[in-house]
Amino acid sequence: MIKHLIKKYFKYFWVKDKLSPQVQIQQVQLLQHYQDCYRKGIKLDINQTGFKNFSQFEEDGLLLFVFSIIGMNNKEFVEIGSDDGINSNSANLYFHHGWHGLFLDANPKAIERGQYFYNKYPHPWYYQPRFECTKVYRENINELLSKNGFTGDIGLLSVDIDGNDYWIWDAITVISPEVVVMETHTEFGHHNIVVPYDKDNSLSSKHPIYHGASPIAMQKLGQKKGYKLIGANQLGFNFIFLRKDLDPDNYFPEKTIQEILTHKSLEAAFAKFEPIKDWVYETPIK
Repeated sequence: MIKHLIKKYFKYFWVKDKLSPQVQIQQVQLLQHYQDCYRKGIKLDINQTGFKNFSQFEEDGLLLFVFSIIGMNNKEFVEIGSDDGINSNSANLYFHHGWHGLFLDANPKAIERGQYFYNKYPHPWYYQPRFECTKVYRENINELLSKNGFTGDIGLLSVDIDGNDYWIWDAITVISPEVVVMETHTEFGHHNIVVPYDKDNSLSSKHPIYHGASPIAMQKLGQKKGYKLIGANQLGFNFIFLRKDLDPDNYFPEKTIQEILTHKSLEAAFAKFEPIKDWVYETPIK
C-alpha cells in the first residue's frame, strides 16, 4: 500500500527534468561563470542568483552561487526537518554536485518516501544519503550527528522544523558548517525575540504563529556562532549564513535585516504578530 502511495506521490514530480544531464551541465557552466567573475574581481548580487530545482523556493541557486565562490571543499550536508529530502536545500547539491549527507525528520512516511526516491534514482558518483527518523531536541542533536558520522567541518547545515530551529542551532557543537540555512519567523518583524524552548512542540497549538525566532534574533545567534548573514530567499524567511573565516576578502558583505525584509507580502505578515505581541518571549542575545 505504501509503495502505491509513494509512486502516486512521485508522478507529480518532473523527475527527469530535475535530474537531466542538461540541468547538470547548465549548473556546472553557471558555477564556472561565477568563479570566473570572482577571479576577475567582479562582484555579483546574490539576490540575482536564485533558482529552484529541488528546493522549495530559490535556495538551490543561492547555494550554488555561494559554494561557487567559497569552493565545494566539504561536500557533506545535514538537513534537520528534511521531510522526505526531495524538496530540500540539499538534494540539488547531492544529485548534481556529488554531495553526501544526513536527512533528519520525525515523520516516518516522509522518511520512507525519501528512501524510496533515493533508491530509485541512485547517484552515479557517490553513495546514498543517510536517513534518520527521529525527533530532534537540543538535548540529543549532537549525539544524533555523531552517531551518524557527522562531526567537524561540513559544507551545509539546513534547519527547518517550524519551532525550535533557533535552539537546535544554538545547541549544535559537534559540526562546523561552512554555510547555514535557517528558517526565521518573519511575522515577528524587527523585534529581537525568540519563543521559549518548547521540547514537546505544544506552544504553537495556542496560536499558529507562536513559535520560532525573529529575523533579528536569528542574525544575532549567527554572529555569536561566528557567521554573517549574506542573503535570504525573496520572501525573507530562509536566511543564508556564511562562516566568517571563509570570506577574508569580504566578497559577501553582511546584510542588514532591513535589506532582507523587503518583500511586499511582509506587511501583512507583520500584522499577524499583533494578537500575540504581549505573550512570553525570550531575548537570549541583546
